[in-house]
Amino acid sequence: MDPNTLHYDAIVVDAHCDTLGDVLEGKRSLAERSNSGHVDLPRLREGGVTAQLFACFVPVEEYHRSATRHAMQRLDMLHQAIEDYPGEITLATGATDIRRAKAEGKIAGILGLEGAEPLGDSIEVLHCFYRLGVRNLGLTWNFRNDTADGVMEGPNARGLSEFGVRVVEECNRLGIIIDVSHLAAAGVRDVLEVSQQPVIASHSNARALFDHYRNLTDAQIAGIVAGGGLIGVTFVNAFLNRPAGEATIEHVLDQIDYLVRTAGPDHVTIGSDFDGATMPAGLEDATRYPALTVGMATRGHSEETIRKVLGLNFLRVFEQVTGR
Repeated sequence: MDPNTLHYDAIVVDAHCDTLGDVLEGKRSLAERSNSGHVDLPRLREGGVTAQLFACFVPVEEYHRSATRHAMQRLDMLHQAIEDYPGEITLATGATDIRRAKAEGKIAGILGLEGAEPLGDSIEVLHCFYRLGVRNLGLTWNFRNDTADGVMEGPNARGLSEFGVRVVEECNRLGIIIDVSHLAAAGVRDVLEVSQQPVIASHSNARALFDHYRNLTDAQIAGIVAGGGLIGVTFVNAFLNRPAGEATIEHVLDQIDYLVRTAGPDHVTIGSDFDGATMPAGLEDATRYPALTVGMATRGHSEETIRKVLGLNFLRVFEQVTGR
């Protein structure tokens, strides 16, 4: 099968974007093609994307004032789009929903929290977010909250708090994927010890290939793999190359090559971070996804491996964690 045909035949999942913030601020509509930003429904469709995980990121200045409100407003943006455009997008709370979306020609929207600030210190609030469809929880952004420390808290950053342990355990019970991107090293260690379900790093690259504090060490990668989890290759320029402005799709393909070799083809997925950072040449927005498939094929990856990286690996973990 030629790479373009393979791409549009495959289930394609992007495990991280920050688009809902722009939609909430009125910069553009999710339903209409825009010349700004990276993601909207027309561009996802053109790029052959089956499912997009929409992260709800709370601005740092709102951490202690109104984090829950900000997260709820972002959730509402996706729920409103689903109500307004039922023929275009559907909510995915399990792998079954993604498969159905593919069969029906729709885009599946997955909801996640990027940082546990909206929970405060309440397991009950976590339950409410679950009922609203949240199925992915990144415990921190770059800084400290009630669950753990983020990666920018420095060399003495702490791991999981007592509340953080409870959150991981409750997410395991409910069926919410734990995401360790942005988490300090001690927190990654603790999550891998506590979690009884696979965990993901939705948008992190391999530090051995490019030394950046947001990328994962080989030991962290091995720990995620041992638990059956996933590393989401991300397109963020700054995590790929120095100078960042010279990053290209080839650097992303280098990361895929490295992770397929070291983590194995069953443990690699894609987490673009579209609308959250500057993108490399060749992956300017969601319409460029087919170029990634062409690049993987050109570099000799098998059809089986390409399908896994594009979406089947995420589907496996999503099904295992959510139970559906």
